[in-house]
Amino acid sequence: MKTPAKQNKQPGIEAMMDPAPQYIKPAYQGSGKLGGKVALVTGGDSGIGRAVSIHFAREGADVAIVYYDEDVDARATQKLVEAEGRRCLLLKGDVKKSAFCKKAVKQTVDKLGKLNILVNNAGMQVPQKDAQAIDEQQLDDTFRTNIFAYFHFANAALNYMSAGDCIINTTSVTAYRSSPNLIDYSSTKGAITSFTRSLATNLTEKQIRVNAVAPGPVWTPLIVATFDEEKIKSFGSETAMKRAGQPSELGPAYVFLASDDASFITGQVIHVNGGEVVNG
Repeated sequence: MKTPAKQNKQPGIEAMMDPAPQYIKPAYQGSGKLGGKVALVTGGDSGIGRAVSIHFAREGADVAIVYYDEDVDARATQKLVEAEGRRCLLLKGDVKKSAFCKKAVKQTVDKLGKLNILVNNAGMQVPQKDAQAIDEQQLDDTFRTNIFAYFHFANAALNYMSAGDCIINTTSVTAYRSSPNLIDYSSTKGAITSFTRSLATNLTEKQIRVNAVAPGPVWTPLIVATFDEEKIKSFGSETAMKRAGQPSELGPAYVFLASDDASFITGQVIHVNGGEVVNG
C-alpha cells in the first residue's frame, strides 16, 4: 500500500532491500497485551504495517492485513503472523475506493469474528521538487489513499467497535515541519493529525480511543520505491541519531496505544523520529 512506483514494482521488494529491514527485535517478549483481540492493519504487507502486524500477533491478536497488489510481501507477512500462532487474513484491494474499505472491514468481522483495533497505515508519496508538477491526478491519488481511506475505514469499523476498542492512525513528522519535496503527502499527514484529534473527542462518550504515531525517517520499501539513489544513501542522516529508524522500533508504540496500558490516552500522537523535537 505504497506509492504508484511501489504498487507497480516487481513482487517481493522486501527481500531485495539491502540492508533488510528489521521488523521485530529478537529480544521482544510478548506478554498477552492484546490477547483475544482482532486487528485490521491497512498497508500491512510491508514496512511499518508488517512490523505492527507481527508485534500485535506476538501480543496475542489475530490480524487482518489490507494490501494493494504486493502478493509476495503480503504472504510473507502472513507467514510471520501465523508463526506467532495467530490467524492472519489477507485482504487485497484499493483503499482509494470506499466500497473496498467497507468490504474489508466486513470480511474481517465475518472471518475473524470481531474487530477491536483499526490501524490506518496505508500511504503513498510521490516526491516533486517543483510544486507545480503536482498534477490533479497525483493530488487526488494521494489524498484518497492517505486520508480519505482513513475516514472510510474508521466509519466502517465503528459499526462493529465498542467500549475499550481503538483506532490508531499513522501520521508523520512531515505534518509538523517543512517537507518541500512532499507537499501533497505532508498535507495529508497534517490532515491525519487533525482527524485523529477530532475523531478522538467525538468518540469519548463511546469509550473508543483514537491516537496516532508520527514516524520520522524509517527504512521501508516506501523509501526505496520513491527516492533516488543519492537520497537513499543519506536517508535518515538528518536526525539527531544520524540514522533512519527500523520498523521494529515503531511496532511497540502501536502495541502500547492498542493495549489497556493506554486506557487514559486519546487524541494524542507518539513521535518516533530519532530525536527531532516537535510540539504537538
